[in-house]
Amino acid sequence: MYIKREMEDKVVKYLKTPEIIAVAGPRQCGKTTLLKKIFKRLKKAVYIDFEDRDILDLFNTDIRTFYSLHVKENDYLFIDEFQYARDGGQKLKYLYDTYKIKIVISGSSVLDLTHQAVKYLVGRIFIFHLSPFSFREFLGYRSPSLYENVYIDLKKKVDLFLQGKRKTPPVLSESLIKEMHRYYGEYAVFGGYPRVVLSNDAEEKVTVLKNIYNTYLLREIRDILQLSTEREIQKLVKALSLQVGSMVVYNELGQIASLDYSKLMKHLNILEKTFVIKMVSPFYRNKRTEIAKSPKIYFRDNGFRNAVIGNFQPLNERIDRGMLNKNFTAGQLLKSGYEIKYWRTKSHAEIDFVLEEAGANILIEVKSFLSTNKAGRGLFNFREKYHVNRTIILSENFSFFDKEREILFLPLFLV
Repeated sequence: MYIKREMEDKVVKYLKTPEIIAVAGPRQCGKTTLLKKIFKRLKKAVYIDFEDRDILDLFNTDIRTFYSLHVKENDYLFIDEFQYARDGGQKLKYLYDTYKIKIVISGSSVLDLTHQAVKYLVGRIFIFHLSPFSFREFLGYRSPSLYENVYIDLKKKVDLFLQGKRKTPPVLSESLIKEMHRYYGEYAVFGGYPRVVLSNDAEEKVTVLKNIYNTYLLREIRDILQLSTEREIQKLVKALSLQVGSMVVYNELGQIASLDYSKLMKHLNILEKTFVIKMVSPFYRNKRTEIAKSPKIYFRDNGFRNAVIGNFQPLNERIDRGMLNKNFTAGQLLKSGYEIKYWRTKSHAEIDFVLEEAGANILIEVKSFLSTNKAGRGLFNFREKYHVNRTIILSENFSFFDKEREILFLPLFLV
């Protein structure tokens, strides 16, 4: 079953331009499905998968014959699993410059980790990052009626409010929040990998997520990146999964993972470039009073994070509920294209997320439960120092607009 991805229209838009299109993202996030869907709507197009070792070998050793046998007479060339190519960027440049064919490739983050592709293709390539399903895409599949009749309109109004194009945001009833929360609870635990979303029950979801995690370690880390530190990176990933949203302490992480500082930074970079984690930098203007060094770590997908620690308990039974809510928020903001930061002062005033949009700041705090329109001092401290466009406090259960203080209390699933 195909569930339309929000990125599909973006990729299709650029089919008319000459540049190579690259769709990068974690394994099993839907890259192949997306490319095949776009491919089927085109004429004079050829689809090649570099999992086919014979075709891959021909591409690696004889690019002219590869073109003559597999590409000639076509206007579009789709290549899946491009990360397996040797000197792939140089060969793509040859095809692009010589035959003027439109090329669309997909691959894991090796595309970004090495210079084999990008260094030859400056000015010739557009890179799109595909993630697992956002909550919006997930809800569109799990409850089409709720999504089409309620969620789309609510999300549009919230977005317009954040953009300053709407004076008042929507306020949700308790019954609607409760109905939406059923789906939020599922997504917060199992995440948005397509195969997980399409699974029939919780047992199958767990099996799929464990397979995604193990495949990542075996294929991405060992086979493609050819790293012999699978055990170390496994220990590192587990350590990170237990301190989601906390500031990184490099010495502590290095000791846990048995990695010196240089190797630790290399492995953190690998985890980020393979779309497992996101290192969130601090927001600062005054280096003397605001901490400006250590990043915070979030996982790109809650389900992957839970697979690492082997905990798939329901949300209402979790002792790490606050972590999951913050990690969910980070993931949704990243999927929406925001560059996220956090703010913390030496006096421990703190804000979970600061978004800098068009010269304005959007502040976001994440709580699990609220019963009143209470706000932490960090929000007010920040607003005393800097211009703020919007202030938002997210929780699982509370919806309210404090017009006097200009604070929007919003259910998490509308972020």
